[in-house]
Amino acid sequence: MTEPSHVPAEDDDPAGTGLLACLVELERHVGELGPDQPPRLFALVRNDDLLAAEPGLAQQLGIRSSADGGPVEALTAVEQDTFTPGTDLIGALSGIEWPDSVHGCAVACERSFLPAGLEHDLPDDPEQAAAAVHEHPQRQDVRVVVGVLRSGHRHGVARLVQHPEELLGGVDLVPGLAQVLAYTLLTDDPGGPEPERPGQHPSEQASRAPHPPAPAQEDLRA
Repeated sequence: MTEPSHVPAEDDDPAGTGLLACLVELERHVGELGPDQPPRLFALVRNDDLLAAEPGLAQQLGIRSSADGGPVEALTAVEQDTFTPGTDLIGALSGIEWPDSVHGCAVACERSFLPAGLEHDLPDDPEQAAAAVHEHPQRQDVRVVVGVLRSGHRHGVARLVQHPEELLGGVDLVPGLAQVLAYTLLTDDPGGPEPERPGQHPSEQASRAPHPPAPAQEDLRA
């Protein structure tokens, strides 16, 4: 398996612009459902590809193809309702593989952390440290949405629960999580035939694949 590529963001890059717009909309949508949500996984599909396969979705979803005046490289997010990672988000993501019709993927999750200077008091045991952070009166909660494309584009947005008026963003906002998502878009043998996958429509659930290398746990902290 090759390493996933990484394309730096540029202001005039339609693919990067489309990804960022999709993630901002996803963050808004997830935020409307309130806090304390489990991680949620989304397939990202080009509007042009989606409408070419099912033209009737234009009116149903309120989207347009680029030929009809819609943004170039615009994306639609399709939630994977059967994704239930439990407490091991990285492990669950590491086993995902997507059909060719999926152009990218994104995950929305919530994390808690302590202000700078307080983390050195945390226990060394990861489970005890997580419990200590959760119970700490100065903990801060953040909602993160990270997405990657097969083209190598990646981006992330985040909103602190304590400062809901501010939306943070960056290409390397949560690099470890982005890297795991990028691996789900790779095939085992890029030079050979695609592995058999159950279903080719973007609304179908992701299938299982071998585990890629997982990042260090600290990479998941925003």
